[in-house]
Amino acid sequence: MMMATPAAAPSPPAAIRNRLSTRASSSRPASRPTRSRRPPACGLRPSADLAGASVGLSPDVPAAFDTPLAAHHKLLGRWAAARETSAELYTRHEVRRRIETMFDEAVLDILRPFEIASLRVSVFTGNEMMPPAIAVICDSVGEIDLGWIAKDNVLANTTFFTVAPLGWRAAAYKELVGTWGSVLPVFGFDEMLEELSAYYWDSETSDEGARQAMIDWHGADPDDVDVGQLPSGGRARRPDWMLAENAAPLKDMPPELSAKIRRLRKAYQAVRALGPEGNAWFFDFNRNVEYMPNIEDCSHLPSLTLVPADHFAQELDDVGRHGMEYGFMDVAGLCELTDASKVDDWFASLKVGTEMLVAAQDLLNFDPGKR
Repeated sequence: MMMATPAAAPSPPAAIRNRLSTRASSSRPASRPTRSRRPPACGLRPSADLAGASVGLSPDVPAAFDTPLAAHHKLLGRWAAARETSAELYTRHEVRRRIETMFDEAVLDILRPFEIASLRVSVFTGNEMMPPAIAVICDSVGEIDLGWIAKDNVLANTTFFTVAPLGWRAAAYKELVGTWGSVLPVFGFDEMLEELSAYYWDSETSDEGARQAMIDWHGADPDDVDVGQLPSGGRARRPDWMLAENAAPLKDMPPELSAKIRRLRKAYQAVRALGPEGNAWFFDFNRNVEYMPNIEDCSHLPSLTLVPADHFAQELDDVGRHGMEYGFMDVAGLCELTDASKVDDWFASLKVGTEMLVAAQDLLNFDPGKR
């Protein structure tokens, strides 16, 4: 399988915390999280070899000495040939290595600025029924460290860190919840509560329905059902900065913070404007299964979360159990390549989505003590 993976930063300011309770545990239209502990399986053979018919093959190496070029080799080879500046001829093996290098470098140039999660790109060969495809996979699992947003202890107001006003933190969190799921496999509180509803309350969402489900399906004693075990109890435990109603308007923020939020909003709108064709971040579960049938057995919950484990450790442990055993839905997007022009579209959309991720990362890197 061809994979392009940016090197992990030594110590990014905001990182993934793999601490969903005692287990290592989206606002996307369809959800999906990470399988970094096991290699991905696929129904269609992935390949590390890419080459194209329009790249020269040295005449002194008979074709019988090498294997034929696959469809995705030829397709990505045409993309690479249009960018090749050297006039030298390559053997088929050299061609494959050259195109791999060109593709990897182009992908990493785009993904490199994003350090919060580890993303890789896999190319699938296709077959007579399906064209080649490129998938973006998230190899990080766990809670995203929210940094200054989650700092709500007044004792943290030291020379080393300043606790920002609640309105600023709530506004920043609201933006992250509303944007990141359009690109990353990440879930928030609402998605967690939906999972808990299926897990504990037979998909009931009201306290009355949940209480009755616990009695009917779990044999709970009516006198022992505490409000903390019900949906309203979970909502009540959210810290103030998770509540959208506490978000401050931009006019009440310092210019640096409001500029970061505006940048993220603008980048998010650019992602929203992408159509399904040629889109690196387009997620269609049924189509993804055709290329990667192993994901059918995985949890449909994404691998990353914006829910703080400090407040919801047990809940995250429960909803993440299936994913930790069988893998999470770690696909960020998959794009079919029907012709070489789609490769350019794919790269353009990859950049648009990464720019949004970098804008969100920049928001997390805000320092409230330097305003």
